[in-house]
Amino acid sequence: MPDSRAPDSLLLERADGVATVTLNRPEARNALNSELLRGLYDALVDLEGDDSVAVVIITGTDPAFCAGLDLKELGATGGNLRGSASGGRERAGAPWPELSKPLIGAVNGVAVTGGFELALNCDFLIASERARFGDTHARVGLLPGWGLSVLLPQAIGVRRAKEMSLTGNFMDADEALNFGLVNRVVPHDELLPVARQVAADIAGNDQRAVRALLDEYKRVTATTVSEGLRIEAELARGWQGTSFDPAEVERRRQAIVDRGRTQV
Repeated sequence: MPDSRAPDSLLLERADGVATVTLNRPEARNALNSELLRGLYDALVDLEGDDSVAVVIITGTDPAFCAGLDLKELGATGGNLRGSASGGRERAGAPWPELSKPLIGAVNGVAVTGGFELALNCDFLIASERARFGDTHARVGLLPGWGLSVLLPQAIGVRRAKEMSLTGNFMDADEALNFGLVNRVVPHDELLPVARQVAADIAGNDQRAVRALLDEYKRVTATTVSEGLRIEAELARGWQGTSFDPAEVERRRQAIVDRGRTQV
């Protein structure tokens, strides 16, 4: 159901363990002004603390996902630069607080510069056929501050990332799929239904395990391969010693088997 506490520039719905956050400044292609940045940050803080929410989806009101920082405000006061719009509460290199819950980006249109960084900070992306991705920091005369120079090379490789950033040229949805930036491309009208079905698949799993796995992925991908393997082994031993419950596996066994049969 819609959440009346969100500002007009942000729509928030919660249903069946899935929250959908929609950037809602379509007249400005969902560009990030101070109000929207504050609202987005506060919404994610709220959803992180809501035990009824297992998965979060972020998307935009058509025609865009997010055009990045609002250049009118940026050129006038700079009030929407990182840190100033939400009282300096952001983590270094991220547009929102640390989340323990999966965050899916449903990219419905262009995702540009700061909007591209929002997408990159999601755990994975599902794209409409209308999606376009561009890093125009060099065109504007800014440097990325929400992790693009780390996250984009992780997604598509450092050489393609350099080309995107240095040219400012856009990547379409099919290229994004081929290069591994997005997990899948779907017809535009199917974007949210598909994203919500994937979210429901996640929400139907053991949430302690989901969050532990997500944390493990974040820790492993933030370090070297050898250190990542050490972290994985350490976490697996700890989980098996304190959190693994054979009775819980048995309770869920038939549902696990039935779900697997629908996918093979």
